[in-house]
Order: sequence, then structure tokens, then C-alpha cells
Amino acid sequence: MAACATTYFESGGCWEGRIAEHNTALMAQQAQRRRRMRTPEVFFTHHFDNSRLVKAPDPVRARQMRVFSGAVAVLFSLIMIYGLQHFSAIESSYRVESEKQTLKQLREENRQLRLTEAELTQPGRIDQLAHQLGLVEPAPGQVVYPSARPDSGAPVMAQVVAPAQKGGF
Repeated sequence: MAACATTYFESGGCWEGRIAEHNTALMAQQAQRRRRMRTPEVFFTHHFDNSRLVKAPDPVRARQMRVFSGAVAVLFSLIMIYGLQHFSAIESSYRVESEKQTLKQLREENRQLRLTEAELTQPGRIDQLAHQLGLVEPAPGQVVYPSARPDSGAPVMAQVVAPAQKGGF
């Protein structure tokens, strides 16, 4: 590089000429390389008759292949069992979440029903509805309690007594 710099200052601008010469030389080399690469290659097919060849059994290789196949089968089985358990656990967690949502909805519905029941069974409301329908409070002695013993002076409800059957039928 130092030689080029001194040549540039001594010759007074010859640097562009040298670059052009160098580029021309590189282009010529590339063209020669391309010419060498363009040579076509011809391939001829060879037909070999291998019908007389017989493969000799290799018991060591057969045993290795059986062991390898068994190991792959065991590994595949373990992976499938793990996958089955994993997806089963995921499915169970979704089912649990669904049941939690159902339980939450049922509790809310139960709460609403209890509120409705409490509202509908208020004594003041029932009394108001009874007065609107024209009902009045019962008179004393008008209510009969089935568990109490009737007074001898109080009216008695009619009773049906079945007649005794005669004969043997």
C-alpha cells in the first residue's frame, strides 16, 4: 500500500489507470474460469445383474434391530401413557371447573328461591291478600284441631261406621 501511495504521488494521477488494469485482468481470469466450468459431463448408466447375489443373514445385526425396536416400542408406550394421563388431568380440571360453575349457579338460584319464599310467606302480605279476596278471620270455635280431644258440648264431625259383615264371606 505504501508503494502504491508513493507511485500515486510520483506519477501524478496514475492510480485510476492501475485500478482499471487490475479490473480488466480479473475479468479475463473470470472468463477463463467460466470456460473451464462449462465443459459438459456425460454420465452413462450401468446395469448390474444382482439377481445371483444372496444376502447372508447377520444374527448380531438382527438382534440389535430387535432390541432397538423393543426399546422404541417401550419409549413410545411410555410417552403415550404420559400423554393420556396429561390430557385426562386437563379434561378433569375442565370438568371440575364446570361443576363449580354449576354449583355456583344453583346456589344463586337457591338463594333467589329462598328470598321469593320469604317474600311470599310474609304474614302481612297473606293477610292483605285474604282481605282483598273477601276472607275474614275465623270465629272462635270454628277451627277444629285434629290432635285435640273434642269437647262433649262442641259439635262433632260426622263419622261413617262400616256395618259388621255377617256370613262367612
